[in-house]
Amino acid sequence: MSRPLAVAITGGIGAGKSETLAAFRRHGAATVSSDEIVHELLRHDEVKGAIVERLGNGVVGPDGELDRGAIGTVVFNDRDALDWLESLLHPLVSAEYLRWRDELGRLPNAPRVSVTEVPLLYEAGTDSHFDKVVVVTAPRKLRQARSSAALDEREQRLLDEREKVARADYAYVNTGTLDELDAFVVSVMGDLEP
Repeated sequence: MSRPLAVAITGGIGAGKSETLAAFRRHGAATVSSDEIVHELLRHDEVKGAIVERLGNGVVGPDGELDRGAIGTVVFNDRDALDWLESLLHPLVSAEYLRWRDELGRLPNAPRVSVTEVPLLYEAGTDSHFDKVVVVTAPRKLRQARSSAALDEREQRLLDEREKVARADYAYVNTGTLDELDAFVVSVMGDLEP
């Protein structure tokens, strides 16, 4: 079994992590997003039950599923609730992307590179799960224009962008076109697959 080279993409809200993940996919990497994993986890009865027990029935939508917007409203106004939610989800998300990566390694034609989008990579202390880290950054005004999220409240608890860049293997300032982002990804893939 040959495990693919494990790459993490991280960066601030609205920096372009998802577009970077899509570019890696276009250029032959197997990809998964932590956000996709969280969506799936929120459908599991044990996760759903724990969240409803802690945050209340107000986080359940009319369809009986967890309402991510309602959860966000609760946790981004209650630091203890946010810490609790992250302590519930982060280990589950990590276990899932590690399982996914191991499964890739068992495929007959396993990909050489697997890329996981992990917004809170350093904050959750999961960078050691990866061989390489790509940090995507962008100026604050541009990130605000790209995201409907309130950056101030959400980013005050995050590791400083300069520290992320210093710790990463690759960094990209995402202020250009998708073609420029693609060129960066091609360069990184070339470096990872000599």
